[in-house]
Amino acid sequence: MKRTALLLGLSSAGGLLVAAAPDLMPGGPSTSLDAAAVLASGRLWAATGIVFVGGLLTALTPCVYPLIPITVGILGGRTGAGARPNRRRSALLTSVYILGMATMFVALGLVAARSGKVFGVKTLSNPWVVGGLALFFTIMAASMFGAFDLALPPALAARLDKVGGAGVSGAFGMGLVAGIVAAPCTGPVLLSILAYIGAHQSMVLGATLLFFYALGIGVPFFLIGVFSFSLGKSGPWMDAVKSLFGIALLALAAGYLRDVVPGLKEALPGGPWAVAAAAAAVGVGLLLGAVHRSFHGAWREKVLKAAGVALVVLGVSLRFGFEGTARAECVDPGDPTCRNAGVAWTHDLDAGLARARSEGRPVFIDFYADWCGACKELDSKTYVDRGVRQASRRFVAIKVDGTREDDALDAIYDRFGVEGLPTVVFIDSRGNVLKEPRVAGFVPPAVMIADFARVR
Repeated sequence: MKRTALLLGLSSAGGLLVAAAPDLMPGGPSTSLDAAAVLASGRLWAATGIVFVGGLLTALTPCVYPLIPITVGILGGRTGAGARPNRRRSALLTSVYILGMATMFVALGLVAARSGKVFGVKTLSNPWVVGGLALFFTIMAASMFGAFDLALPPALAARLDKVGGAGVSGAFGMGLVAGIVAAPCTGPVLLSILAYIGAHQSMVLGATLLFFYALGIGVPFFLIGVFSFSLGKSGPWMDAVKSLFGIALLALAAGYLRDVVPGLKEALPGGPWAVAAAAAAVGVGLLLGAVHRSFHGAWREKVLKAAGVALVVLGVSLRFGFEGTARAECVDPGDPTCRNAGVAWTHDLDAGLARARSEGRPVFIDFYADWCGACKELDSKTYVDRGVRQASRRFVAIKVDGTREDDALDAIYDRFGVEGLPTVVFIDSRGNVLKEPRVAGFVPPAVMIADFARVR
């Protein structure tokens, strides 16, 4: 009886947590952390500190949370054959992991600055890369559920461990992957760095700042990786933790697949029912045994575990991955169903600009992508705000989808000076593209309303 009551309580808590979590999670760093302005004044160390703090704040945003199970599951206490976990080795491997992440950030940043492309878009708009990441996280999730251990054969692991090769190289490779995963999380701090690099062509300085930005992102993961070995390696508690991590990785894989499988996003549309459906799916899945059951038991336990995992992944994906942009859509502002929806968008750039010219109205253009975490924050927290909706009515609101890269999209980015996502560009009623105000990254409703008021 006590076990049943505990399971009911945990499943209810899980459903409520998933329903409330997106609205409680913090936003990323703001445009007040302008590293480029500090660089222009010649204060290099101050700029370095700003980008480090910006990276640290970025690490606290929701879109980097999927890196936590990777850090714990792969790096926490990872050892060679017959070796006991220790904090010193965990510190070494986690440091190398962060170094790999920083290396990827530097590479992506310098390519973006040289080519004028949006940071990470070349990688994250490639279906093969995105599909590969989805497969990688699915395999990682299977390991978390106990399908296999991520380890080399004992004899080879023992030989490589003597020189540190197996763990160090693996940690560095995982860091490179983590750098790709974290690319959509970048905000105005990194955009100011890229703009500075592009304008001054200072690759060495740019690489240095990008490296410190990545180090800031890596601080929480260093702490997680160093201390996670103390959680233990076996037992019901650790099995439950690994199941939670496996579910998180499968949800991340589903989010990547949404961007490469046609029709998948439309198959789970958002709407007023989405939050309740997501919470119910998570609650039922936890009750069936997504966390407390095992894939190593009898066939009935395996079936219940699989069904529970599928429901929780569905609920998490619906709440975090598929629902954000849909909440911000409202085709006809006069429709009563739009009362709690978002801004009335047009998705045709040329038609929207022509309409604004003919009506003498200002414009704001939201550049977004499905893989962009901060873009979803704007949709789910800012554009649905009542004050933002009211202030936006005098504008023609245009959404430009940057999920898929092509030449036409590159031309639009060049035309409006878009250097990263999300970016919101404002055009006044006379058709002038304004340098100020301009939004880069997530901003709360009050800031967006103030920007609206500055445009005439």
